Amino acid sequence: MNTIDRAGDEKRPDDGGRVGAQSATATFGADEPLALDSGVSLSPFTIAYTTYGTLNADKSNVVLICHALTLDQYAASAHPTTGKAGWWPHMVGPGQPIDTDRFFVICPNVIGGCMGTTGPKDIDPATGKPYGLDFPVITIGDMVRAQAMLLDRLGIGDLFCVVGGSMGGMQVLQWAAAYPGRVFAAIPIATAARHSAQNIAFHEVGRQAIMADPEWQQGAYLIEGTNPAKGLAVARMAAHITYLSETALHRKFGRNLQDRETVTYGFDADFQIESYLRHQGSTFVDRFDANSYLYLTRAMDYFDLADDYGGVLANAFRGTKARFCVVSFTSDWLFPTSDSRQTVHALNAVAANVSFVEIRTDKGHDAFLLDEPEMFATLRGFIDSAARTRGLGA
Repeated sequence: MNTIDRAGDEKRPDDGGRVGAQSATATFGADEPLALDSGVSLSPFTIAYTTYGTLNADKSNVVLICHALTLDQYAASAHPTTGKAGWWPHMVGPGQPIDTDRFFVICPNVIGGCMGTTGPKDIDPATGKPYGLDFPVITIGDMVRAQAMLLDRLGIGDLFCVVGGSMGGMQVLQWAAAYPGRVFAAIPIATAARHSAQNIAFHEVGRQAIMADPEWQQGAYLIEGTNPAKGLAVARMAAHITYLSETALHRKFGRNLQDRETVTYGFDADFQIESYLRHQGSTFVDRFDANSYLYLTRAMDYFDLADDYGGVLANAFRGTKARFCVVSFTSDWLFPTSDSRQTVHALNAVAANVSFVEIRTDKGHDAFLLDEPEMFATLRGFIDSAARTRGLGA
């Protein structure tokens, strides 16, 4: 059974209703399995996604947004669980660099996620119970393959632009390599063509925090009626530190105390930074699934684009016709500029059309989600130029 179920319109609460969002779920039956890099197939499965704007007559104005690790399909509309506005309000919307008055924007939730796309919390048809750790391990390539199947279902042959940051940027690179004929423009932001040993190490700390929580129950917590909230909160706290820079942390918190005049000589949250991290952890568990965190971090760990092309990254882009805009940030130590330069060098080696910008900011890795005027101006210029070349006009 192959269906697309519409879930109605959503409006961002902070924009006066100017940004309309259509949420939908595409269901792929047993006759359309998703072939995974692990050698197994996933079926049936669903992909939840949100669209913004209007598809033009020749379907040439499609922008695919690929989300980062703990984000979702609600790039520019309210999150149904938290009620918060979309995570990319400065980038997506009327008059924004990704202008929803010009482009038809699709933002899907990734395979392995927990916001409507099939993942470990969903029901395994073979057992009638949540998959848990019986869910197959997935890769960035699997995520992109599923997205391609979604576009096929929607009758969309190619993309004007594919864009994303962090794990989303990995998907952008995978799209450009795996489907070069379907990508006109690609914008990988704050990302890398392979995950570093340091980043794998940080992910392992988070996974071990989850798995050390007695309530994790070897991944069967949904069946057992438990919730590894403490472990997941610690994983989020550790990861969140990597998204920021030391300068940003000092500017925002320094060594300021939290609601007190002096230290308590105990282990309460004496410092504001401690209170902030605890808040980040406690709110995260309300919107994210612990097993999904394991699976998605593992997918990032396994990402090594060159490995599929004889160990030579340039081979991944050989013959590409896509134009690229690669973006990094000076204070991003999670995905430093050197990672982006490796991608740029590989693109230059095959004479690809590539622009590169390093944005000077002290906001760290999360800068791609924040108000960065230089980034907006750069991407607006790149998108407008690509649109003119594509014949989409102003």
